Amino acid sequence: MAGRETLEELVRLQGERVRGLKQQKASTEQIEEEVAKLLKLKAQLGPDEGKHKFVLKTPKETLTGKYGEDSKLIYDLKDQGGELLSLRYDLTVPFARYLAMNKLTNIKRYHIAKVYRRDNPAMTRGRYREFYQCDFDIAGQFDPMIPDAECLKIMCEILSSLQIGDFLVKVNDRRILDGLFAICGVPDTKFRTICSSVDKLDKMSWEEVKNEMVGEKGLAPEVADRIGDYVQQHGGVSLVEQLLQDPKLSQNKQALEGLGDLKLLFEYLTLFGVADKISFDLSLARGLDYYTGVIYEVLLQPPAQAGEEPLGVGSVAAGGRYDGLVGMFDPKGRKVPCVGLSIGVERIFSIVEQRLEALEEKVRTTETQVLVASAQKKLLEERLKLVSELWDAGIKAELLYKKNPKLLNQLQYCEEAGIPLVAIIGEQELKDGVVKLRSVTSREEVDVRREDLVEEIKRRTSQPSCTC
Repeated sequence: MAGRETLEELVRLQGERVRGLKQQKASTEQIEEEVAKLLKLKAQLGPDEGKHKFVLKTPKETLTGKYGEDSKLIYDLKDQGGELLSLRYDLTVPFARYLAMNKLTNIKRYHIAKVYRRDNPAMTRGRYREFYQCDFDIAGQFDPMIPDAECLKIMCEILSSLQIGDFLVKVNDRRILDGLFAICGVPDTKFRTICSSVDKLDKMSWEEVKNEMVGEKGLAPEVADRIGDYVQQHGGVSLVEQLLQDPKLSQNKQALEGLGDLKLLFEYLTLFGVADKISFDLSLARGLDYYTGVIYEVLLQPPAQAGEEPLGVGSVAAGGRYDGLVGMFDPKGRKVPCVGLSIGVERIFSIVEQRLEALEEKVRTTETQVLVASAQKKLLEERLKLVSELWDAGIKAELLYKKNPKLLNQLQYCEEAGIPLVAIIGEQELKDGVVKLRSVTSREEVDVRREDLVEEIKRRTSQPSCTC
């Protein structure tokens, strides 16, 4: 027992050391070295007596070593019985862990949930510390680039349907980057940290990025210059073909594989009708360590209308291929190839809200199609009957929860909530067997026979009628 207590104390102290290094923003290599020591101590500690099954948890070591320099944005929690815990940084790592734990080798899924980043919030840019992501992933062994092309097609489809303006999908491949770094003379140990610097080219000039590489990360200036010759290039499939003929890059096996797959990807994207939205950009690096192949990121294009302010929300969606992540959680290291995408929900909301404000349009806060209203008092029972009829017919209807609301208050509620129609009943309408249907925007009113009301509402709201 005493030996176990000693080990538990060592685990606790080592855990504090790892947290301290993260708070001091120590190097990734140093943190990973100390995490390895922590895992070794925990292995010596062994499972508690009577516990033989793997317990589903989200321990800190699950997240460590997957996000590169972005690891500093992970929210660490205090030890609970000597164990380090964290809030999830994204939905990809938990998904990979789920596949490994349940021995799944083939799945297609989407997931909308909260993630957490220890970042500097910027509300107007859709940057928060707690926010929603929408992920779509395809896991399984398939022929090259078919699922990758489908992910990019889905991403373009979603963003086009949201009508957030023109956008550009930048694509690259981590194998091309690794091959590029190798032929330029970057030491193997600096690949990931130089990759993080290159990824900042959408926010910083090349000179600023070069200064970071040389001044902060110790890269030789001539090596940085050679990298600059490549990473400032962007284009389409013609650039892929040009690099396939590059005398140095074409001699690197990894780069050659990546370029070959990108050429195939562009063929499939052309067939899907989205190739015009895609740009091969050698500056795209995606700082997360788990990517192994194709990577992509979506940026909004500058507005075409003069005088309109650009929406500075940065990337609104991103993703890529991560073939080795599942194997990190599998006891036998079995790999499951995966590719996926992630859309920032709050960033999309920020864009939509800003565009509506610029057009002086109100944000609609409800899906309600019609409000059932009354023009006189003591008509609650009739309103309840009518709203029930509309609900039974599949109409999204509501009424104010008051016995005798004023008609003006009911109309104002529709304007504020963005409800397009009002079905008004009064004593005269009840006698005549009609309902007065009012358009909230035009304020035009027409009498509609009670039996025709459902069809008229569906016609006006473009909802197809039921034929069953």
